[in-house]
Amino acid sequence: MIYADYNGSAPICPEVRDYLIKRLETGPFANPNSIHHMGTKTLMGMENARAVCAKIVGAKPKQIIFNSGASEGISTVFYSVLKRAKKAGKTHIIISGQEHSVVINCAKRAQEEQDFQVLSLKANHDGIVDVEQLKIWLKEHGDQLALVSIMAANNETGVIQPYKEISDLCQQAQVPYVCDTTQYIGKTEFDFNKSGIDYAFMSGHKIGALTGAGFLLAKDTTTLEPLIIGGGQERNLRGGTQNYIGNETLAVALDYFQRNQDKLKKLFEKRKEFENKVKEKFPEVVILGENAPRLASSTYIALPGVHGQAVQIELESKDIFVTTSSACSDNEPVTSKVLQSMGVDDHIGRGVVRISLGLCSGPELYDEIADALIATYSKLQQIKSF
Repeated sequence: MIYADYNGSAPICPEVRDYLIKRLETGPFANPNSIHHMGTKTLMGMENARAVCAKIVGAKPKQIIFNSGASEGISTVFYSVLKRAKKAGKTHIIISGQEHSVVINCAKRAQEEQDFQVLSLKANHDGIVDVEQLKIWLKEHGDQLALVSIMAANNETGVIQPYKEISDLCQQAQVPYVCDTTQYIGKTEFDFNKSGIDYAFMSGHKIGALTGAGFLLAKDTTTLEPLIIGGGQERNLRGGTQNYIGNETLAVALDYFQRNQDKLKKLFEKRKEFENKVKEKFPEVVILGENAPRLASSTYIALPGVHGQAVQIELESKDIFVTTSSACSDNEPVTSKVLQSMGVDDHIGRGVVRISLGLCSGPELYDEIADALIATYSKLQQIKSF
């Protein structure tokens, strides 16, 4: 079996699995907010995990707020920043057409319920957002802007955005920069405090840690208000008893990443070989974002003339699990919003398949995936010709 949907959710990595087995055997188990010995011991374990995470992502421990993951973190930031912005009379939000649905829906709700005006940046054919248009909007609407939200790396294409340049522009305009780093942290090197980003995010299940654990990074945590009200946990910024074991696995998974970054080069090389092999066999195949910087672990490949879902089903019959990232309505595949933002037409957009691996998977899996994908595309083309 080959699992190639790490961008959707990565399997628990071996180091995290081994840690959990030992952790469950030895304990401790207690409410980390209790003042008795077991509670204090549990809290110390969680705070050690916070310190490890902070060191690896280039942040201060006090800048990390543990939560359930990126969707909660992004929702918290939109709630906090827009609340202040509304009081200050700021009325505009800038996002991009590349954003995850949580950003798009947060912006949509702000538009519908609070009368914010949402400006959405398009991208070029390789998936890089229009920075020149951003400069224009920052100049035109600077005093009215509540926030700018542009991700670091896209979950479909794996394209890496020029987030440092965007951060500089936002700092100059004195506009908060919200950067979805869910697909970036733990997949390539990142330094929060050097990035200039105001708010960043991560979800454990993207890097082999436990699902339901993640954190929000904030340059200044005093700008935040709790979305979840509780008993004062996470310095009054996220109520509810912490998922302390889940939080510990974040540190384990990030530590594994830091110690194995050399594997990224091999993963990048094998992905390139994989893409070239498929294109040599089928010159009409399109690699979305091919000419842009991309995560070493992601390929978004379009097979013109067939439906991506058909490819997914055929590969699954071979015990290879990928995804399409295309919505489906009345059994008619629809080109995703990300690809629409890139100007990709339906002929290409309906035949996409996303293949994503990780540091915990062997790069040699690309060889097997290539052979299976070539056989699948050949078969589906023959079926269509009848």
